[in-house]
Amino acid sequence: MAQKILKRSEVPVENTWNLADMFASDDAWLKEYEELKSFPEKIIEYKGKLGESASTLLSFLRLDDEVSVRLSKFYGYASCKGDEDTANSFYQDFRGKAMSTYVAVSGAASFATPEIMAIPDETLESFCKEEPALEEYRRSLYQIRRRAAHVLSPECELLLASAGEMADGPDNICSTLRNADLKFPPVKDKEGNELPLTNGSFVPMLESEDVDFRKQVFETYYNRLGEFKNTVASTLDAQFKQLLFFAKARKYNSTIEASLDRTEVPVEVYHNLIEAVHNNFDKMYRYVALRKKLLGVDELHMYDVYTPIVADAASTITYEEAKETVLEALAVLGDDYVELLKEGFNNRWIDVYENEGKRGGAYSSGNSLPHPYVLLNHKDNLDSMFTLAHEMGHALHSYHSAEYQPVSTSNYVIFVAEVASTCNEILLMRHLLSKTTDKKERAYLINHFLDQFKGTVYRQTMFAEFELAMGRMCESGQTLTADALSAKYHELNKLYFGPDMVSDDGIALEWARIPHFFYNYYVFQYATGFSAAVAIASRILEEGESAVADYKKFLSGGSSTDPISLLKIAGVDMSSPEPVNAALKLFGELIEEMEELC
Repeated sequence: MAQKILKRSEVPVENTWNLADMFASDDAWLKEYEELKSFPEKIIEYKGKLGESASTLLSFLRLDDEVSVRLSKFYGYASCKGDEDTANSFYQDFRGKAMSTYVAVSGAASFATPEIMAIPDETLESFCKEEPALEEYRRSLYQIRRRAAHVLSPECELLLASAGEMADGPDNICSTLRNADLKFPPVKDKEGNELPLTNGSFVPMLESEDVDFRKQVFETYYNRLGEFKNTVASTLDAQFKQLLFFAKARKYNSTIEASLDRTEVPVEVYHNLIEAVHNNFDKMYRYVALRKKLLGVDELHMYDVYTPIVADAASTITYEEAKETVLEALAVLGDDYVELLKEGFNNRWIDVYENEGKRGGAYSSGNSLPHPYVLLNHKDNLDSMFTLAHEMGHALHSYHSAEYQPVSTSNYVIFVAEVASTCNEILLMRHLLSKTTDKKERAYLINHFLDQFKGTVYRQTMFAEFELAMGRMCESGQTLTADALSAKYHELNKLYFGPDMVSDDGIALEWARIPHFFYNYYVFQYATGFSAAVAIASRILEEGESAVADYKKFLSGGSSTDPISLLKIAGVDMSSPEPVNAALKLFGELIEEMEELC
């Protein structure tokens, strides 16, 4: 029977994150709120002066560092508090105050980019010679100056910065609907027990061995979600319209070009991923046919994609057991890495279990000061153990970058964000496979590994192709209606899963439950990151210390160079489709082993 979902006030403190490491109390946060109000005025004092002297430019950049650090902690606290219970209006007010503070500071600093752009190259070089401390900022200054064609006048930059809070509206509205207001009818198991259906319990329920229960869960969820499809579609339409507004304002040809240029990722990488996955559909179709055969069903439905093929090998894995196994699996990364993991486990970096109103899913906070924070909605199963490894990969990536990079280059870009997290997952899977020769257990683990490929490379690429389609629809003047989105999504689902999968009508609405479609061309990086992680994990296991040393250089790189170059340090060239093809070659080999085992 499903575990009772507690109210936030009922959750044992040891299973919650310790946000006091950021601010000792709400009052301390409110004090910082008042102090940060003075920073826009401090920033404005530099307006019109950044090109005057080396010392002035350095002083401004130091102030910018201070603001970045303090805002990161300030916003991080409000965000985490808000995610604990999205229905708690007190902390939603904190989130609003944090966003308005961020917008005020951004607006005040809007003059900086055009002024830095206006400094002649020879003048900037003379500044760096006069003030050697400016060398620390050479990379961040380059990142500003390289986008000269997309920087506007100070007045226009101020206007765009002031629109930031409004631009977050679609995501905030849909998040509130999905996490706080949208409630699902309960479902009944075969014993007649009434179970709560939530965003957090939906997928675990679809892992059930009972096909009738899975069908009930699937249909109950999507029937209810369908009642709000027009609202969600409207928020997505608003999301892409605001992306298009900013892209046009900054003189980009498309929303995807504007998004990827911020992280120095060529648009061709996005298209190459989709093309490579299309070229490997034969392996996905073979996987679907194998799943259908092993489940012994006449028809394979979308509510059958999560249940393990070797269900009898599934076991309960408590959170404590998951932590121990993750520590064992990641020991190959060295004692220093393991000690950091233990510090996170033992000092409440993690908010562990679902509670009423808590944000769904899992994440590692972007804030890494004084340390990262991880949100989970842990269930006692294999998936949750992999989620723990995944999010701690993010957390320790953030920790290393903050520890070894100056503030100006301590934040890595999203293109490399999924590499460390997925590398942890691959190492965990390889560890588990190395410990067993039992055919049933091995088949169960390989099934999970296959599902990772299916869910991360194929599924996320399908999401990426759908997001690309939404961008193109918006750019052509088409409104993103629920019917148009459902038709496109259903078409892609059929293409990606192939002829042996029944693409049930409900799956056409899946777009409405995916928060990542508000993340601005984020999802493709799950697939590229997974492909890179497969290559890095293989190198670590084959080459040992030298590969680990290179990997830690990558983890410590922040944004000290472009993401393609950073990954080359770890031994992977993502400018080529080869890592994607190699990862899917492994997918095919795993299918072959599964066919032999079963």
